[in-house]
Amino acid sequence: MLDYEAEAAHYDRTRGGVPRAEAAAEAVLRLVPPGARTLLDVACGTGLVTERLTRTGLRVYGADAAHAMLRTATGRLPGRTVRADARRLPLPDASLDAVSAVWLLHLVPFAAEIVAEAARVLRPGGVLIATVDKDAAHDVGSDIDDILRPHRSESAAGDRSDLIARHAAAHGLDPAPGTHFLGHGQGRTPGDTVRRLRSGYFASWYTGDPATTEVLAAALEALPEQDRLRDDPRYRLAAFVKRG
Repeated sequence: MLDYEAEAAHYDRTRGGVPRAEAAAEAVLRLVPPGARTLLDVACGTGLVTERLTRTGLRVYGADAAHAMLRTATGRLPGRTVRADARRLPLPDASLDAVSAVWLLHLVPFAAEIVAEAARVLRPGGVLIATVDKDAAHDVGSDIDDILRPHRSESAAGDRSDLIARHAAAHGLDPAPGTHFLGHGQGRTPGDTVRRLRSGYFASWYTGDPATTEVLAAALEALPEQDRLRDDPRYRLAAFVKRG
């Protein structure tokens, strides 16, 4: 897992910046119930998405465990941030109308605990909105993916949609219609993919040995247009409504 204290300084620049943040925020807002008055964005990072979750009558807060990330987020959301672990939110039961978790569940081995905590702080009728199947979203059908696909395995992904749905159901959250949004600036080049493959960046879905890695790297290096970005991923947002 990345060191998000260190990542904070260049996180926005390397993650699609404002275009991706705007797309994510607009998608989240599509799933927030019309009558919602409070939303907590957990693992809000630098707050680039959080500050764009704006709607008349909706009060939005951000929480993150990384001090450096939260320092930036606080500048964007003055008076509306808190340093907190997503598994232990400093809030009473049934105190929020919505909780969002964008690009979080795929990072951690304790997604079930995050879902449980979101269910605790949601009021009946409140909604949990979370990105799911993030690794799978990066298979955009490109020539890069044609090479890598036989070596992909989503079984270890902690944010698999079926897995998150089971966690949600166990804590009184029923599935609701979700949506998708474009991951602007997250398309990959063959050259960058080779570097990431050799560095172990794809450990969540690739477990090949060094020899297999070099075979795949050679195939990727043989592709045309080594520096051309392939299509951006299309991320999925799932929604779950608290019973009662």
